[in-house]
Amino acid sequence: MCLSRGHAALFFAATASVTTYAAAVTADTSPNISSLQHAIVLEGLSDPWDMAFLPDGTMLFTEKCQGLSVRLPDGTVNALLGMTESEGYPETADDLFCEGQAGMNGVAFDPAFDENRLIYVYSTSSLSSPPTNRVMRMMLSDDFTSVSDRTDIIDDIPYKEFATDHPFGGPGAHNGGRVRFSPADGFLYVTTGDTHNGEVPQSPTLLGGKVLRVDSDGNAAEGNNAADGFDPRIYTYGHRNIQGIAFHPETGTPIVAEHGPWHSDEITVLEPGGNGGWDPRPNIADRGDCPDDYCGYMPNQMDGMNVFERASFMPMTDTGTYPEAMPPIWNNNGLSQGTSSAEFLTGEAWGAWDGNMVVGVMGIGFGGTPIGQRIDVIELDEDGRSVVDVTEMTLPMQPGRFRSLVQGPDGALYAAVDEGEIHRLDPN
Repeated sequence: MCLSRGHAALFFAATASVTTYAAAVTADTSPNISSLQHAIVLEGLSDPWDMAFLPDGTMLFTEKCQGLSVRLPDGTVNALLGMTESEGYPETADDLFCEGQAGMNGVAFDPAFDENRLIYVYSTSSLSSPPTNRVMRMMLSDDFTSVSDRTDIIDDIPYKEFATDHPFGGPGAHNGGRVRFSPADGFLYVTTGDTHNGEVPQSPTLLGGKVLRVDSDGNAAEGNNAADGFDPRIYTYGHRNIQGIAFHPETGTPIVAEHGPWHSDEITVLEPGGNGGWDPRPNIADRGDCPDDYCGYMPNQMDGMNVFERASFMPMTDTGTYPEAMPPIWNNNGLSQGTSSAEFLTGEAWGAWDGNMVVGVMGIGFGGTPIGQRIDVIELDEDGRSVVDVTEMTLPMQPGRFRSLVQGPDGALYAAVDEGEIHRLDPN
């Protein structure tokens, strides 16, 4: 087995030890009962951020400050494209860099990959001034050893260039970064962050704090329902920092998981042209001035306080100011714990969890809030528009900062954690 670059101590599914863990002591078929097998697929990575699969198990993965690689079905890992100063890659792009939450983030295969060999990557770039986030389209070679023909199909997603007076206030904050093709309509959905800029989420022209919906060339998709004066690529707006998006397996409806502002992580069912209701500008909604014109953590932004009092001052979804805002269907019991990723489980092997949504919670632990690193299994109603039940998945390994959850073609759930591993959770 050969590696084209020196990831430290990579473990492959073919050789990893497997641990079986019973998530319940009974063998009935009541809701939320499963048995999980666990294997470490890769370890020794540097902030793995996202994954994408082909039907044969080929897996693209990104590392936020390193670059793009591919793991083949036999376990071989080929490095493909490095960022500036990355080592061990056959090619580096000197405009790509990482800072804070920004870097090389989401990745996706084109739905017609077998015909066109195209892949898509979200990354921060210095090609423009100020720097921006871009969605790059590239061609993956037939032997899975290189990429070529880079085209930046979106090049104007805002990036936070300078530090501000806020928690996590350094450059690169609130960067969004997930890219997913909808299996229902075939369009590419791109999630972006508000960059700690109060003007961005409700702006009709700035692409931060949005969900974009475009074709494979970056053109606006038909049916976005963007209001007059809005950039036509905008599908929904008024968001804080979405890093999770998944599509209901029956309806195809896009549903997002979003980080909350010291309170209220949210899951929201999207509507074309909809407003998420996040508006952290000062001097509106009975608020006065705020640090660096961003009220997103106020009041008492550096100290803990009652989350419901904080939410009444700075709502995550401000239905008072925006009565038609898309209502969240889940708010993590009013807590902010770093809800970063989303996926749907499908397949009979998942038993009662077949068709349920899973979200990865990275954990924060601010101001007395429990850290809460976990995977939640969320049962929705038949229409997929309200929550019936939420169960914390009993894990067969130590929890971590669950950055990405993706169901593989084998039916297993793959989980990337900031600590440097990609885990495989198999319901068999």
